[in-house]
Amino acid sequence: MNLTNYIGTILIILEDFSELGIRFAFNLVATFFVVVLLYARNSKRKDFFFSYFAVSLAVFLLCYLLASVELGLGFALGLFAIFGIIRYRTDPIPIKEMTYLFVIIAVSVINALSRGVIGYLELTFVNILLVGALWTLEKVLMLKQERSLLVTYEKIENIHKDKEKELLEDLKLRTGIVIKRYEIEKVDFLRDVAIIKIYFDLNGNSKRQAGND
Repeated sequence: MNLTNYIGTILIILEDFSELGIRFAFNLVATFFVVVLLYARNSKRKDFFFSYFAVSLAVFLLCYLLASVELGLGFALGLFAIFGIIRYRTDPIPIKEMTYLFVIIAVSVINALSRGVIGYLELTFVNILLVGALWTLEKVLMLKQERSLLVTYEKIENIHKDKEKELLEDLKLRTGIVIKRYEIEKVDFLRDVAIIKIYFDLNGNSKRQAGND
């Protein structure tokens, strides 16, 4: 059913508008589960919220509205390629955050371009399957997220290879972090300081700190 104005211009196609609303809701709910209930709870970060929701909205509407232009699968794969090589001009995006960005794009493309291919019941199953797979990876397999931190260290004598134990104990005492490994990035003997990058499991340290509180 179409609604037109007095000069005969189509204002709205009710069937297409309702389908857009339903699929947009599917995509919004799936994105919410992936970003808020999975990513945020496991990474303890919220700085990518805006980017994930903005990318999801933009990709969904772009795919849905241009699907009738017969761009099809090639268009979708082109989006994956474009977002796959994006490097923001600020800090590099960690691997896990890039993975979630890829998932968000995939969810948006599926919800937008599956029109006329699968029904709403199948679309619901696909979204649940995707969210369930992510939950399994995060919760059941207990995948740990490794993070790094740059530390300016002034006890220059502890960077000696024979004092690795003392260095790790001192860094742990100062930062409260269980350190997996470290790399000495730079040594300045004139100022008696060293730049050290420490690596740690985010989930493991979060649990330990919560237990201490």
